[in-house]
Amino acid sequence: MNPYNYDVSALEKVTRAVRRHIILLNANSPAGGHTGADLSQVEILTALYFRILNVSPDRLDDEQRDIYIQSKGHAVGCYYCVLAEAGFIPLDWLETYQQPNSHLPGHPVKQKTPGVELNTGALGHGLPVAVGLALAAKKNNSARRVFLITGDGELAEGSNWEAALAAAHYGLDNLIIINDKNNLQLAGATRDIMNTDPLADKWRAFGMEVTECAGNDVGAVVGAIEQLTRKGKPNVIIAHTTKGAGVSFIQGRPEWHHRVPKGDEIELALEELKDA
Repeated sequence: MNPYNYDVSALEKVTRAVRRHIILLNANSPAGGHTGADLSQVEILTALYFRILNVSPDRLDDEQRDIYIQSKGHAVGCYYCVLAEAGFIPLDWLETYQQPNSHLPGHPVKQKTPGVELNTGALGHGLPVAVGLALAAKKNNSARRVFLITGDGELAEGSNWEAALAAAHYGLDNLIIINDKNNLQLAGATRDIMNTDPLADKWRAFGMEVTECAGNDVGAVVGAIEQLTRKGKPNVIIAHTTKGAGVSFIQGRPEWHHRVPKGDEIELALEELKDA
C-alpha cells in the first residue's frame, strides 16, 4: 500500500513543490544538471511515489515492496526531489547535489541514496534489469510490481528491445514501462536524431499492452496506471510530455537538456511555480 494515497489536488500541490526544488537543486549544483529532463517527468514520479507504489521509507528491505527504476538516469534531479518530498531522504540533502562526498551524485547510485534501487546512467540498462526483477517476482509468486521510466531518446538503445522480447515471452504483466515521451533528446528533436515513431505500434509488435496519456497531467497519469490490468502482457504507458514542463522559458527548448537556471532565471522560474 502507498503511505500517501493522495488525491489529484494533493498530487498537483506536490508537483509544484517538486518543480521548485528542481530549479534550486540544478541552479546550486557545481556540475550543472539536466533541468529540462527533470521537469519533464515530475507528474509521473509524483503519481508513483504519492499514490501508486507499494513502498515507503521504513520498508526499503521489504521483499514484497514495489520496485521503481530510474532508467533515464540523467534526470536524477527530479528523482531526488521526489524522494525528498516523500521522506526517503532529508530535504537538506538537495543542497548538496553533485558536491564532493554528496549522497546525491549526478546519476542514481544505490549505495549512496536511500530509496534508489539500481545504479543507472548508461542508457538502456534499466529495462533489462527490470525484466529480471519482474521475472523473479513471478517465479516467487510475489505481488511485487516493477516500474521504470525510460526516455524516448533512450529507446534507440537495442538492449531495450532485447529486454522487451524477453518480457513478452515470459508474460511479465507485473512490469510497467513508462515512456517519458517529450520528443527531444540532447541537442534536437528525436524524430531528427533517431526517430522512434510509430512508438505504440513498435511496442505492440513486441507483445506489449500499450496505453497513452498526457504525461504532464498528474490525474491522467494516475488514471492510466490505475486502469492497468494483468492480461499476461507487459504494460507500456506512453506519457506524452513537454521537456522543461512548467517553466515557460524552459519548456520545449532543447538547449535546456544540460543547462541550469542562472541569475534572474532562478527567480523568474520560482515565481511561475508559486502555489496558486
